[in-house]
Amino acid sequence: MARRVLTKDALALEDRLVWLNRTSKVVKGGRRFGFAALVVVGDRQGVVGFGLGKAAEANIAIAKGIEAAKKNLYRIPLRRTTIPHVVSVKYEATRLILRPAAPGTGLIAGGAVRAVLEVLGVQDVLAKVIGSSNPHNVVRATFKALMELEDAASIAQRRNISLQKVFHGVYEGTHQGSDNAGA
Repeated sequence: MARRVLTKDALALEDRLVWLNRTSKVVKGGRRFGFAALVVVGDRQGVVGFGLGKAAEANIAIAKGIEAAKKNLYRIPLRRTTIPHVVSVKYEATRLILRPAAPGTGLIAGGAVRAVLEVLGVQDVLAKVIGSSNPHNVVRATFKALMELEDAASIAQRRNISLQKVFHGVYEGTHQGSDNAGA
């Protein structure tokens, strides 16, 4: 499971602008423009966060987004250069599927998903966005998917079995269809 990172001081964070939206408000004297910036930050070693900043100028909105992202960091379990297992999530009208890939495959993902996974440090993954491709919803769906990732050790602990049984063996116990199921 993903864990919230409390200290951001020791981390060397890289930021990536996912989306910059210009908004306008019509007032008596004309139009007033504002900017909203969606930013992701990460250390390329399993820590990632996102933030939304709004301001009258683009560079201030981006700076606010970076600060918001630094306050919203999570440690995600990774398996070498990929994710531990397949995960599929739905956030609003966006469906997202993340699949682990063999080393050398590369990061096959579009737009917002790619930005999040790059700053996270994932190099080999297959991603597919189905439905709404609104960058804000895609980033939130990506984070929802990343929060569902578990490493093998936590799965073994939760199920109260050894790591070898998580990967190779069948958990000993009564199974439907086995000879001792009705005994």
